[in-house]
Amino acid sequence: MWRYAAVLPLGHGESPVSLGEGATPLHELPILARELGIARLWVKDEGMNPTASFKARGMSAAITRAAHLGVPGVVVPTAGNAGAALTAYAAAAGIPVRVYAPRGTPSPILATIVALGADLQLVDGHIGDAGKQSRAFAAESGYFDMSTLREPYRIEGKKTMGLELAEQLGWTLPSHIVYPTGGGTGLIGMWKVFAEMRDGGWLPRDIVMPRMVVAQATGCAPMVRAFEARADRATPWENPETHASGLRVPGPLGDRLILRALYESDGDAAAVDEDVIRSDTLRLSRASGVDAAPEGGCALGVLEKLVREGRVAKDADVLVFNTGSGASYRF
Repeated sequence: MWRYAAVLPLGHGESPVSLGEGATPLHELPILARELGIARLWVKDEGMNPTASFKARGMSAAITRAAHLGVPGVVVPTAGNAGAALTAYAAAAGIPVRVYAPRGTPSPILATIVALGADLQLVDGHIGDAGKQSRAFAAESGYFDMSTLREPYRIEGKKTMGLELAEQLGWTLPSHIVYPTGGGTGLIGMWKVFAEMRDGGWLPRDIVMPRMVVAQATGCAPMVRAFEARADRATPWENPETHASGLRVPGPLGDRLILRALYESDGDAAAVDEDVIRSDTLRLSRASGVDAAPEGGCALGVLEKLVREGRVAKDADVLVFNTGSGASYRF
């Protein structure tokens, strides 16, 4: 992703902390597109990143800045993948790291965090509970708080997903982007960079921007509820439950920015239940060869629902994101 260094937070003469993140494959799925009843369908496989998720992009950018700022250590609450990515990049930079994760986090991800050298603290509850402990530790220790949107750099790494897909599609954009949304930084970053590309001349001034679509689980759908109410912010979800751990975020800090992107893009938001997520995770994997994570299955399930309800047109060109690897969820 650092071939885009000119639009990333990298100072003159600095070298990024990189493990080879970015340049993930984009697969067209014509058979599945016909089955769904749309014109074209692609899946972007972020599970091919280091530590097997899109989180690598943001942590590469954030640890690059943290290393040059000389922080004594870094700390993060995580639903799983962010903790694994942070630990990997912190190890590469020689920076101590502490991770707070709910006890229900998939065990392969926890094992990765431990293997990479983090001080792992397991927390009863959800990521919001982990966040409280993480922030308290940051305040008392002086460690740099890497929580979602509590620092400005992770989103800069995440925006490279938008740069890449535009480049892979020949400097065009799809009509819809369906994004599995927990904290939502990927969606926020892409919406940010589409405007940057248009204003910088990388895209035509008159380009039609994609409709951004939030995909969530019915057991934790604060952004869907807020969107349906046409609210400007979300209220935290009560008793969040879903096996797609990256979607188990009851109160996203970036709620207003997510909703702004949906409203500005004339986008949409929908949720599907656990059975749909499970079945569509397998469907996506078997239609593409991608080892899809449950979050990717959720994105496909939401797309199918929106097509069925007439909320995505038959002539749509749709890109769905698979944000991680299915192997991370197998116990």
